[in-house]
Amino acid sequence: MEKQVEKRADGQAYAIELKNITKRFGSVTANDGVCLSVRRGEILSILGENGSGKTTLMNMLSGIYYPDEGEIYVDGREVKISSPKDAFALGIGMIHQHFKLVDVLTAAENIILGLPGSEILDMETVNGKITELAGRYGFELDPRQKIYEMSVSQKQTVEIIKVLYRGANMLILDEPTAVLTPQETEKLFAVLRNMRKDGHSIIIITHKLQEVLSLSDRVAVLRKGRYIGTVDTARATESSLTEMMVGKKLSLDIDRPQPVAVKKRLAVNELTCTNDEEVVTLDHVSFTANGGEILGIAGVAGSGQKELLEAIAGLQPLTDGHVTYYPPEGGEENLTEKTPAQIRQLGVRLSFVPEDRLGMGLVGSMDMTDNMMLRGYDSTPGFFTNRRPPRELAEHIVDELEVVTPGVSTPVSLLSGGNVQKVLVGREISSEPTVLMVAYPVRGLDINSSYTIYHLLNEQKQKGVAVICVGEDLDVLLELCDRILVLCQGSVSGIVDARSTTKEEVGLLMTKTGKEAEA
Repeated sequence: MEKQVEKRADGQAYAIELKNITKRFGSVTANDGVCLSVRRGEILSILGENGSGKTTLMNMLSGIYYPDEGEIYVDGREVKISSPKDAFALGIGMIHQHFKLVDVLTAAENIILGLPGSEILDMETVNGKITELAGRYGFELDPRQKIYEMSVSQKQTVEIIKVLYRGANMLILDEPTAVLTPQETEKLFAVLRNMRKDGHSIIIITHKLQEVLSLSDRVAVLRKGRYIGTVDTARATESSLTEMMVGKKLSLDIDRPQPVAVKKRLAVNELTCTNDEEVVTLDHVSFTANGGEILGIAGVAGSGQKELLEAIAGLQPLTDGHVTYYPPEGGEENLTEKTPAQIRQLGVRLSFVPEDRLGMGLVGSMDMTDNMMLRGYDSTPGFFTNRRPPRELAEHIVDELEVVTPGVSTPVSLLSGGNVQKVLVGREISSEPTVLMVAYPVRGLDINSSYTIYHLLNEQKQKGVAVICVGEDLDVLLELCDRILVLCQGSVSGIVDARSTTKEEVGLLMTKTGKEAEA
């Protein structure tokens, strides 16, 4: 006999209700008796520290995992969701952090891929339906455009329209703004508000408290796999949500010690780079990075931040300019045209945390110990490598950064995105660099883990390391850094004192080209 769930006080059934959901992976309990409800026509945010079970819970709702215990109700009746196909049949669609699109196909071809229908498709009709669907909610999408020609936000649009085209009226978005610019984020939020008005139920997994407070109607909090509670956003604050997430009060002020014994460590002069299409990505960039200081790099996405760090690290060929390194023991070394290996041989330890954690920073199929070995495997004498030091380092990082993992022998691809980031940042900092370059070091991290990383960067600064930090959150850069270099379309539009500048001033520089800045 079909079970009926209790109705809300207003007599209406919840769109979705999870009751006592438990999911285990071996000895690890990812979700422990979680209860959660979602109303029709609301945006529910799910908050929690990295590894708290947010994505696992939503993967059960979308049919990727099956719960070991508990019940799922949709519109008041109990359902069994054993596959994504079952979820779609119930009107539930999930947009994952990592998009599942075929690059060589068009947007429309990706949207209809796998759907039943006749062998001969009328693509003009399909394109028309997609255009009408996009226009209804405020999306901008060319259904004929190839995926490989699209920006990240355009690919995300395709993923959302793909689930809407299949009839989903309940959407789950996992970290939807992690790789979006502030402008793209605002566009996405406008679309989500339109969908809410149309009666859609939307669940968002995110770490960004400001976005939670500005967008959602209610917030549900998980901690270490358990459900803590749900609060109305109107009655919540950043401090109250943080306390629910971590179980204790946290100071949300970033410590910024005064620079001591500042010494020039890196000088970049007239650095110019072009990409494979001969488009200039860096245009005569000049600045100085000092030991004992944190230099922030700000700019809208695609302004040359990634290329700048790669050029300094020897990963990007230069068309002009040079980079000079000043070792602590004195003298100077020209890093121009040297390979990363040659730079290491000079004793220059440039630690680089890339934007693409698994694609470029770590090997997903390898465990933590092996990923630690990647940093210095070629310095081990003899045929056999000594695994004890990298294993000890992996265990130290797990303890220091509170990495949620069954053990250091677990492949890093099985860890949550935030815990992968902790492993990468921890490994880079542990190499004791003299120049530490980090790109988006807290992207995808919860608030508690983010403050741990800020503390580690400040520790490096106090040791005399020159820290160069590319960030997307201006509020954080203004609190953490000593100086901020602003890039706009590959050029330096300004270098400002982070203690005395304003968010508005930096924002204006992000949209203004120029070479007037003084290093």
